[in-house]
Amino acid sequence: MKNIRWGWILLGGFLAELAIFIVVIPLSLLAGQQSLLYSAPPASFVASFVFGIWVASKVQQRRVLHGALVGVVATLIYVGIGLGQPEPIAYIVAHVLKVLGGAAGGLAALKRARRFRGAAAVISFR
Repeated sequence: MKNIRWGWILLGGFLAELAIFIVVIPLSLLAGQQSLLYSAPPASFVASFVFGIWVASKVQQRRVLHGALVGVVATLIYVGIGLGQPEPIAYIVAHVLKVLGGAAGGLAALKRARRFRGAAAVISFR
C-alpha cells in the first residue's frame, strides 16, 4: 500500500465522476430522464478510462491498480451522493464499467510506458 498514490487516485475518481455528470446531466435535460439509463454506462467507462490513463501515467508501478482504483473512487462518490439508495440495473452496470474503464486506462498507460521505454532504448543504442 506504500506505493499507491492515493491523492492522485482520489482526484482522478472525483474528476471522472464530475465528467460523467457534465456529459450525462445536460443530455438527460435534452433527451429526457430515461436517457440516463443509456448514457450513464458508456459515459462511466469513457470517463474512468480517460482519468485512469491520467493517474496511471503519473506512477511508475501498479498502473492497472491505480486505474482501477480511480473507478472504485468514482463509484464510491456516486454511491455516497445517492446515500446508498437502490439504483436501476443500468447504474450498477455503470459502476462496474467505471472500475473496468479505469483498469483499462491503467493498462493503456502501462502499454504506452513500455512502448516509450522500448523506443528510448532503441534510440540510446544508436
